[in-house]
Amino acid sequence: MNDNNVKRLLRSRTNRSICGVCGGIGEYLGIDPVVIRLLWVILCFITAGMGVLGYFIAAVIIPEQVD
Repeated sequence: MNDNNVKRLLRSRTNRSICGVCGGIGEYLGIDPVVIRLLWVILCFITAGMGVLGYFIAAVIIPEQVD
C-alpha cells in the first residue's frame, strides 16, 4: 500500500483562523472551511459552548500539516 495516496486529517497551516482545525477538516472533506466554521459556531450555540471544548481537544489530537 502506498502511503502517499492515503488521505489524512491534518490541521491546516495555510487556512487557519485559530489552530487550523476547521481549515484541515474542510481540506479533508473537500469543502470550503467557512462552512465548517459556521457549523462549528452553530454547534457551540446548540451545545451551550461544548463545541469550544471540542475544538481545543481536536487541536490537541489532530496533528499539524508539515510542508
